[in-house]
Amino acid sequence: MTRRAPLEILLDNLRLERLDSDLFLGQPGPGSGRLFGGHVAAQSVMAAGLTVAPGAGMIHSLHAYFLKGGSHEMPIRFVVDRIRDGRTFSTRHVVAYQGGEAIFDLSASFARPEDGVEHQGEMPAAPGPEGMATHEEIRGEMLEDAERRRRFSPIEIRVCDPDVPGEVQPPFKRMWIRPPGELPDDPLIHAAVLVYASDRTLLSTAARPHGLAWGKRMSASLDHAVWFHSPPRFDDWVLYYAESPVARAARGLIHGSMWNRQGVRIASVTQEGLIRRPRG
Repeated sequence: MTRRAPLEILLDNLRLERLDSDLFLGQPGPGSGRLFGGHVAAQSVMAAGLTVAPGAGMIHSLHAYFLKGGSHEMPIRFVVDRIRDGRTFSTRHVVAYQGGEAIFDLSASFARPEDGVEHQGEMPAAPGPEGMATHEEIRGEMLEDAERRRRFSPIEIRVCDPDVPGEVQPPFKRMWIRPPGELPDDPLIHAAVLVYASDRTLLSTAARPHGLAWGKRMSASLDHAVWFHSPPRFDDWVLYYAESPVARAARGLIHGSMWNRQGVRIASVTQEGLIRRPRG
């Protein structure tokens, strides 16, 4: 039996079943343990976008809360509230339910394209992705399961600043990310896959100054925000730069920026997450 590629599985899971005009059903995909939050976030983006009329605009921002850990054992129901449809902006609210309980809450705004003022800062300096170790290889060195993780990862990640277990490191990280295959020519799917990828590796940035590498801490995303500065395109390497300005009360704050290879900032990300030292 041929093993399906992880990206193919993710794209299948982004094809939600429409139960009613504002009600959708999504699948959690294969796996065990807690469902990856970026998976539910990406599906919520799809649910919101499918209620926006063609030509009425593309997603430009989202703000979300991870309410409860999801499971791989049951489907997810997405309930969309059409908050507003204006001439320029449309707003949607999505709640994801699993087993009758809310696990994720998202507000998203869509905007029609418009000419206006433009500026941006400089792209962070970083070596190219060629020859860099993958995220799975680095984590596999810690957890001895790189091959298993590679088989189930729909996003390829090349790390410029790998975490070193037990070592105090600066609170920033540079990595290159891309889907390991072609995406459909649909900007909503590009946005959803980019949101999926935006939830990867962020929390480790806030753990770096404390020497808490993966497997040496308890962590969970609490909230997440993404701003799209350009029409979402995620068909080549994107530099993901993350930095953590503060951590306190077992919560770390991380800011991220995403840049294409032409030096254009395509998105910004902010997340707060729970980070706890191991007990005992």
